[in-house]
Amino acid sequence: MVIMVIFILAALVLAASSYVQNKGARARAETEIAAFSAALESYKADNGIYPTSSDTNNLDPATPTPSSYVSACKTLYTQLSGDSDDNPTTSSSSDTKNYFGGALRSKMLSPDPPGANTYIRDPFGNSYGYSTAKASNPIGTAGNNPTYDLWTTAGDITGNTTKWIKNW
Repeated sequence: MVIMVIFILAALVLAASSYVQNKGARARAETEIAAFSAALESYKADNGIYPTSSDTNNLDPATPTPSSYVSACKTLYTQLSGDSDDNPTTSSSSDTKNYFGGALRSKMLSPDPPGANTYIRDPFGNSYGYSTAKASNPIGTAGNNPTYDLWTTAGDITGNTTKWIKNW
């Protein structure tokens, strides 16, 4: 009987721990999206436009697969970090201003440890989504904001957008 009570208590503790970890990851993702939005605004103030590429112009924010966000997220990383070769372990003369300041930590980057082909990952281990589809084609159906869309699936890859953390 005592062993049964111990197992029940252990199960309750593990369930509560998982809930707290998920809630903490969601809060961190919300904070990171707010920091990225501030960095994007600073970038626009200096350059007149938000970072854009064919990858960001073609990414539909309704896409539920984080693996398809990687190319657009690399654009976000290279433009806002100023790391022209998307490799934080090297520096070159073409590196520019870092709009993240101290907000970008190595644990936020993939691969881990950071190296070639770096992009920003969310607290759930997936790539952030960054799209300028609506800005590049205002009369098109892709996109939600007229400037940019920034989001994470928050670990949900079933397409349930109500669980996503987003700026729209």
